[in-house]
Amino acid sequence: MIDGFLVALGFLTRIPVPSRVFADPAGRARSLAWYPMVGALIGMLLFAMAWLLPQGRPLLSAAVLLCAWVFLTGALHLDGLADSADAWVGGMGDRARTLEIMKDPRSGPAGVTVVVLVLLLKFAAMASLSQWSLLWLAPLVARMSLTMAFLCTPYVRSGGMGSGLADAPRAACAAMLCAGAACCVLTGWFGVIALACSGIVFVLWRRACMRRLGGITGDTAGALTEINEAVVLIAISLMS
Repeated sequence: MIDGFLVALGFLTRIPVPSRVFADPAGRARSLAWYPMVGALIGMLLFAMAWLLPQGRPLLSAAVLLCAWVFLTGALHLDGLADSADAWVGGMGDRARTLEIMKDPRSGPAGVTVVVLVLLLKFAAMASLSQWSLLWLAPLVARMSLTMAFLCTPYVRSGGMGSGLADAPRAACAAMLCAGAACCVLTGWFGVIALACSGIVFVLWRRACMRRLGGITGDTAGALTEINEAVVLIAISLMS
């Protein structure tokens, strides 16, 4: 059980874990259920940092927190966002070409532009957030949508980083239900709105991926996470 958590933690963050856990296929399969917990951990670490930062300087605090957020996750999902943007624009509606562009490690103008815009939206939303205690909602809900994506969407790359993650669906579903309940119980309507916004983003992005690719890849999953975080941050900032 603990190996699944360590795999999820090591994959989704830069927090060091024993390398042996990645060699266990069972731990990899169980890791999907721990994605929401890792999202909650990221959120609580960001909240703790926000609490330590000087009050009354929202722009500075938002900039520091955003840098910490990117460092903590290793820009993993930002890379997927950039690759997805380049592939969606350059693929011209063609599935094979879209998948080919995603393999290119270089980032084109579309990828760079989208990453900058998403980071700008996150920065502005955090600078406008009046309650730092709500910050944990964004990474948690975004990784809930990541779990859902692997559970209910075909993975189109055989042997890719996301293959085999949905081999323990019951545990993953239970984890999502617990995480969703925690959001609503602990934050009330903020949690409800965050889940609703995340659900809308998930449905729209899944539909786009199914139409273009017939499923998801690791890059499109990363893009889903980043877009979800930005939308949830904007929603709770407007509410607060």
